[in-house]
Amino acid sequence: MEAKKDPTLRRILLYLGITFGLTYLAECLILRPLALSPDANASLVQLLTAGCMFFPALGALLTRLLSREGFRDPWLLPKTGRRSIPWFFFGWFAPALLTALGAALYFLIFPGQFDPQMGNMAQVLESAGVEATPALVRLSVVSQIVSGLLLAPLLNFIPCFGEEWGWRGYLLPKLREKLKTGPLLLASGLIWGLWHMPLTVLGHNYGTGYPGYPFTGILAMCLFCTALGTVFSYITLRTGSCLPAVLAHGSMNGFASAGILFFKGTDVNPFLGPLPTGIIGGAPFLACALIMGLALLRQKDR
Repeated sequence: MEAKKDPTLRRILLYLGITFGLTYLAECLILRPLALSPDANASLVQLLTAGCMFFPALGALLTRLLSREGFRDPWLLPKTGRRSIPWFFFGWFAPALLTALGAALYFLIFPGQFDPQMGNMAQVLESAGVEATPALVRLSVVSQIVSGLLLAPLLNFIPCFGEEWGWRGYLLPKLREKLKTGPLLLASGLIWGLWHMPLTVLGHNYGTGYPGYPFTGILAMCLFCTALGTVFSYITLRTGSCLPAVLAHGSMNGFASAGILFFKGTDVNPFLGPLPTGIIGGAPFLACALIMGLALLRQKDR
């Protein structure tokens, strides 16, 4: 009854129903059988996984049309003019730098797992039939890091827009009408984490062989999405646009595995690091989220 009287709540529920419904159906009925089949095509699975990133934007589009809300405020063009420029630079570069800091912190704690010879890259080159000389390995690692830092936000822009125009461009402003700042950040992070649940159960990010599977992985994903979502929400609210979050999401996706280049072997603990989804690897993101969350709370109080 309350949802019928409250158009904002009705649109939130409609958006969540459409977005979760489309995503869960596609990932459970199509993606999961393909991924678990004995002759699974890894490229096709990866392509379909990336395609699921468009469901939040599709949910926002359908909700705006079905609820007759229209597109008066799509949260695309920045509302703060030139003051938004630094946050675009933040979205472009900060996630990569935070990822690098997290990997460095991990290797400081576990120096025995640091591989200065970058053996993982050498194996990649050798599997491609290329002689992995030390000079070529270093050049390959440097080029991959530089391209990830400079090009990842652009290369990942379209699929990341598929998520961010939904989560930060539509759901965040709607939740902000109904919730205070603290519950807003927690709710949006929890929703985003649970949206990833079918992929988490499938082994995306954390694998399947960890203690407490799949519940500990789902919890870890919700925590990670809450921290990362707080950062994305902050730069969205500061600019009135989801585009800085799109760049930040693209930077994050493109640079997330950089720590593996310096990891000795392949037996990575996804709950620790050096990937940012781990507690140690993601510590800089947690710190940044705490600072930005407190800043939003103070601004709301004022």
